[in-house]
Amino acid sequence: MTDATPPNEVPQAISGIDVMRGVGAVRAKGFWADAWDRVLRRRGAVVGLCWIGVIAFFAVFAPLVANAHPLTLVRVASDGAVHREWPLLASLTPTDWLLLAALLLGVPWVFLGPRSLTRAQRLGMLVVAALQAGAIVVLVGSIVPWAAGADRAGWLKAFARSDAGPWAISGAVTLLATLAAAWVPTVDSLRARVAASVCAGALAGALAAGIGPAGLVNFERYQADETSGAIREVTWTLVPWSPQYSRSDMVAIAPGTRVEDVPSLSAEFKGTTFGARKVLLGTDALGGDVLSQMLWACRLSISIGLVSTGISVLIGVTMGSIMGYFGGKVDLVLFRIVEIFMAVPVLFLLIVAAGVLPRDTYVMMAIIGCFSWTGAARFTRAEFMKLRNQDFVQAAKATGLPLRAILFRHMLPNGVTPVLVDASFAIAAAISIEATLSFLGLGPDGQASWGKLLASATAATGTFVWWLAVFPGVAIFLSVLSYNMLGEAMRDAIDPKLRKAAH
Repeated sequence: MTDATPPNEVPQAISGIDVMRGVGAVRAKGFWADAWDRVLRRRGAVVGLCWIGVIAFFAVFAPLVANAHPLTLVRVASDGAVHREWPLLASLTPTDWLLLAALLLGVPWVFLGPRSLTRAQRLGMLVVAALQAGAIVVLVGSIVPWAAGADRAGWLKAFARSDAGPWAISGAVTLLATLAAAWVPTVDSLRARVAASVCAGALAGALAAGIGPAGLVNFERYQADETSGAIREVTWTLVPWSPQYSRSDMVAIAPGTRVEDVPSLSAEFKGTTFGARKVLLGTDALGGDVLSQMLWACRLSISIGLVSTGISVLIGVTMGSIMGYFGGKVDLVLFRIVEIFMAVPVLFLLIVAAGVLPRDTYVMMAIIGCFSWTGAARFTRAEFMKLRNQDFVQAAKATGLPLRAILFRHMLPNGVTPVLVDASFAIAAAISIEATLSFLGLGPDGQASWGKLLASATAATGTFVWWLAVFPGVAIFLSVLSYNMLGEAMRDAIDPKLRKAAH
């Protein structure tokens, strides 16, 4: 089909033969392109997307924006030698580097990648590579400290603490993750899948083995060295505070206060470059900077929402597709399992788990994802029950395609739209659950959280501190509202009944 007549030209009369040939016809948009255009027509959805983009930006760049480590400094040694250091870059963890690499390399790959692959295929390969790299970093970061523990066998402890130990463990984990990622059929070309999985595995494995976790650092040493003259030409980030850096003489300072105007601070601290800085959003009940914690909490919020919802969608789609395709006794048995999980209160389960399990982000993600998949399962089951008797499904059965191809390659693309809408609401629910747990003091240890800031508004000082309630409260409200508005816009865009009612 040809494109429409240019707007500057006067349309000419055409014959019936030209109409049959497609002359003057407008190229129709695809289903997802048309749905996305309808979503972008909703002002609320656009505002929500902008806010989600802001959260995603600071989730990636928070270590480079808010950090008590200087970006660069010039140190003068005892013998008078001068050399430049990059403390901030040296303090980044493998997760920090991986997020930066995913943004700087992944976005160009999706939009500027090889034209032999569609954008959907490139996006699918990026998602699989991200999951592969994240699994490598998490597993290596957990296995190496476990193997190096004091109560482990002597040979295992010595191996893990040697120079080659982390690299060997990382190599084994990377090999397994690479084989698993290459098996996922994102594209038909096996060579392309293997190349993508090898590149992602090599990058993640090198980061996991070559960069250790960030240890405890006394940030005040920079001020002491600056006062003594051992450091000069210090370059700080935009917000020179880390979320874990707090001072007992800076408790509950009002927003916009200059550091040198705080009477409880020492003269030596006021004389450093910190003295000329302002605490833009104030400090909390422990003397920590609120702005840095707000920025770093974006990472926890968006990771809890996306990862837990991804787990729930994966489990729910798999269970729902099996129930809807087979029906009968299989559906009867599996739906009883769905009803059991529907009866489990996720919030109370997380509260109990916080008392008996490590209060870790990954534990919270796993619990939310493994107990909130029932909605996706029911939506997928209903769609597959409608599709299983369609002609294209019967044709796929007749040609002898395997069950995996029938379910996930032919039926799933035609029945996944309700699941995607439900996923948007599930992300908002996961953010609310995390904020609630952190508000109760049961959130992940050692991580900045909006709920934790909200709880400190009256927890330690005994008086109401308005900025500890307003700023994190507004962030939670806008995040949940943005995902809900986006979900509603997607639901209206893909549902033909709602589309007709709007007209």
